[in-house]
Amino acid sequence: MIRDMLEIRRESAEVRAGVVGTGFIGQIHARAVRQAGARLVGIAGADLDSALQGARSLGAENAFESADELIESGLIDVLHVCTPNHLHAPIVLKALDAGLAVVCEKPLATDAPTAEMMAGRAREAGVVATVPFAYRFHAMVREARARLGDLGRISLIQGSYLQDWLLKSTDDNWRVDPKQGGPGRTIGDIGSHWFDLVEFVTGDRITKVCAQTSVVVADRLSGPVLTEDLATVHFATATGALGSVSLSQVAPGRKNRLFLEISAASGSLAFDQEDPERLWLGGRSGSSVLVRDPMTLSSAAKPYSPLPAGHAQGFHDCFDAFVADTYAAIRGEHRDGLPTFEDGARAAHITDEILRSVREGGWVEC
Repeated sequence: MIRDMLEIRRESAEVRAGVVGTGFIGQIHARAVRQAGARLVGIAGADLDSALQGARSLGAENAFESADELIESGLIDVLHVCTPNHLHAPIVLKALDAGLAVVCEKPLATDAPTAEMMAGRAREAGVVATVPFAYRFHAMVREARARLGDLGRISLIQGSYLQDWLLKSTDDNWRVDPKQGGPGRTIGDIGSHWFDLVEFVTGDRITKVCAQTSVVVADRLSGPVLTEDLATVHFATATGALGSVSLSQVAPGRKNRLFLEISAASGSLAFDQEDPERLWLGGRSGSSVLVRDPMTLSSAAKPYSPLPAGHAQGFHDCFDAFVADTYAAIRGEHRDGLPTFEDGARAAHITDEILRSVREGGWVEC
């Protein structure tokens, strides 16, 4: 029955979307829905008042008192889940049971077994289910992925993801609470992006990790802090590359600095999310900076470079491309590099293994 419903939906070019959650990331999703040419049919919030306010501000056709009401309305084809992390699984599972395609924010779940179960249920339902690892959709990330294959064996992977939005004791958020955000806050919230990007760009798998974490701000408005403010992780990959990353949400002056550098046999490359128009290319005889230009990019990167050179692209463009590719998949089209629930489950698994390494105080297999 679910597959029959899906085939009926694919006959129409119009995708009807609903969004659960009216905060910052819900607003990003709602904008991308409209940019993709879909109908934003409904918004569900924490209660009807927040849903009504969200529907007005986000341009949705309807407001729904709960996620259940939106799922059961029969008015949507895809549900975007933009709630606190602990609510992802119950909402997603109801949507899958209703035959809906799902876009669920990361982390997919607050633990790896639940995330893996969700990925399995999506496979069984035969629907499109994606996770917004949106940095995959930077044109220069696609360019890095295309060029890396010509550089030979990878030896070293290094980088960081640094923010400062939780620097002060007066900075607080539901993510700090392990009951809502999960036990791995900085690792699951931003580290998941970095590790996903590593495996996406290199095509390699992280096989073992050794990590340490620290709580820098011991008390916040909500009370004692039980999740990490920062982490450092050493790792190795299936092909023998070594790597390290620093993750922090308390790095003064760093707003959203995801940095990735990869060294291979005949060259290196580096990408900085805060300077996404450029890709650094390193070689023994000299180095250069490649500027995003659809006239010179590879065929893999060109579709994600819709603007002429000199017209800067950024996070919104990446997120719009992610949602557009998701909707193309709902219509039965193939899109390379689309992050699915399988990728979300993989990220949750890496997070769990990093936390296990911290508890055990040494290397663990991934």
